[in-house]
Amino acid sequence: ARLAGRGLFGLGALAHGVDSPGAVDSASGGPSRRGARRHMNEVEVITVASRFRGPDTSANGGYFAGLVSAYSAGPVTVRLLAPPPLDESLIVQRDGAILRMSHEGTVIAEARAMDGGLPSPAPAPPYDVALEASRHFAGFHRHDFPGCFVCGTQRERGDGLRIFAGPWGDSLVAAPWVPDASLASEDGKVAGEFMSAALDCPGYFAARVDRRMMLGEFTVHVDRRVHIDEPCVVIGWRLGSSGRKHVVGTALFDEDG
Repeated sequence: ARLAGRGLFGLGALAHGVDSPGAVDSASGGPSRRGARRHMNEVEVITVASRFRGPDTSANGGYFAGLVSAYSAGPVTVRLLAPPPLDESLIVQRDGAILRMSHEGTVIAEARAMDGGLPSPAPAPPYDVALEASRHFAGFHRHDFPGCFVCGTQRERGDGLRIFAGPWGDSLVAAPWVPDASLASEDGKVAGEFMSAALDCPGYFAARVDRRMMLGEFTVHVDRRVHIDEPCVVIGWRLGSSGRKHVVGTALFDEDG
């Protein structure tokens, strides 16, 4: 299959004692398909709809990084400094080469141009192999964020991405993905922020660490946006660890051979 996108993640394990997420409200996703974007007194403002949550009260990190990346002409590294809130106005500002997003005076994220390249992924498994791997997804047995837009087991088809990356080989995870029509951009292909989102959670499960972690830093390069209803395969692999921090890579492949 042909490479469509790559991701490089820094994951941080949360400190012991962090509150567990509350019960998921199945009706809280709402009808919104995309994060709203508008100008307010010549300041760029975006809002992340609750549909695109990771934890119950904040945005999925990969999706949010994709929104930030849309403000740059080239690939960027997005560093999350605080959980991106849902259904709140986030201010987008430039400070030289740095792009910042803030909420009520608190900087939520910073982005700057990608420094260097991304690691080359292993070849993708066939779609049926990825499907078999997904049947062993760890989140079916225990999931810290079952309402997550990307990997949540409580999300319905057409609402969440339902990317369930299970173990494949000695050190990778893999999952199939067929994007639905709600993810389409105006050109009929999958919008960039959803490509970014799809590359997020497989990295979490590739780390294979039995503790709750959150995305800290994310670099994504989209080689090409895939089509709606196109069978895809997503893989993740672990690159290294230092204390509570872990670095993982992910890749998304289209159906072309």
